[in-house]
Amino acid sequence: MPRYRSSSAEPAESLSPPFWNLPVADMVTRVTNGDRSSMRAAVMHAANDIRIDEVPRPVAGPGELLLRVETVGICGTDAAEFAHPSKFFPIERRHPVTGHLGPFVPGHEFSGRVVSFGSGVEGFSEGDLVASAGSVGCGDCAFCNSGRPSRCDRYWAVGLQSNGALAEYCTVPAESCIEVGALGLTPDAAALAQPMAIAVHALRRGRVRGGEDVAVIGAGGIGVFVSFAAAAAGCRVLAVDLSQERLDIASSLGASSTVLAGSGFDMTGVAEVVFEITGTEAGLETALAALGPGGRLVAVGFQKQPLTVDVAALTAAEHEWIGTNGIDAAVDLPKAARLLAAREGSWGDVAPLVHPLSETSNLLGTLGSGQTRAIKTLISPGVEQVRASHM
Repeated sequence: MPRYRSSSAEPAESLSPPFWNLPVADMVTRVTNGDRSSMRAAVMHAANDIRIDEVPRPVAGPGELLLRVETVGICGTDAAEFAHPSKFFPIERRHPVTGHLGPFVPGHEFSGRVVSFGSGVEGFSEGDLVASAGSVGCGDCAFCNSGRPSRCDRYWAVGLQSNGALAEYCTVPAESCIEVGALGLTPDAAALAQPMAIAVHALRRGRVRGGEDVAVIGAGGIGVFVSFAAAAAGCRVLAVDLSQERLDIASSLGASSTVLAGSGFDMTGVAEVVFEITGTEAGLETALAALGPGGRLVAVGFQKQPLTVDVAALTAAEHEWIGTNGIDAAVDLPKAARLLAAREGSWGDVAPLVHPLSETSNLLGTLGSGQTRAIKTLISPGVEQVRASHM
């Protein structure tokens, strides 16, 4: 649960966030005073400005794990916020739940080893390898009590609204983590659990059942996981993308068939459930065309601008438009980890390389420009040069 409250009725002391969620400038002041050991972190100071700074090593508060970060994935959200920190990263505006404002450490897809834990934490031991969803709700509202914390008004995530894992150490709510060593996952593979959990959540929202025809529009960092999860559920999966290389990977992950976007293939009514991943107008047009009568459209990608949609056609065909966003960690993360472990062979085709922390700025810029070839980009604070991923 979040450790911070915004009620003005509470004493000022209770409004202070844990040490690790202080603005970086305040953290550096504490380091100067000598009350914390330091560590390296990729700190974002402004748009397109990430620096490798020395900041204090965090300390686990009540309900938290202190992790030595193993591997971190970066995604399109990170790249978009790197260019324009306006929606998630609380650099220019204080976040109402976490209280963070100012220079910020990203990183919300990650694995780590348990170093220590705060009071009230059970079920973890020092040295455990964990995967983190990093996100929690308030624990008290109607959505949280019904198992949907991602809809909580006070939902927040490590690496999006509080300092994250692009650092040597980070703290994270224990309730958003699971131990994955027993599944045989490596630290690099465990860093894929969060995006796989996004896919699991999307499938739950879409009420996907085995035997259905599923179309996935976009075979990128979420689309390939949606394809794999849907195929594992017994669906016939059609993957669509602009890249033949990514379509080949989707095939290896269980897609029954693939379509190269723009090839002229007739997509009319091909699926009972369509996942639109790209967040583009063209992708949405393809997704709507692909829906069969009574079909379900699951909108995973965020459209960049308002669009005109023929709602009358949706009504006439009894189509459903379903939004999906975030993760309900208690349900989605364990399933995601099991799916990762179930694949025969390596996830190295999805995430072939692990990069050092020093490359964070360049990697985010490349990802944002669409120039990266890898489906998933991984970073590790523990490496000094690029290495092959260990899956």
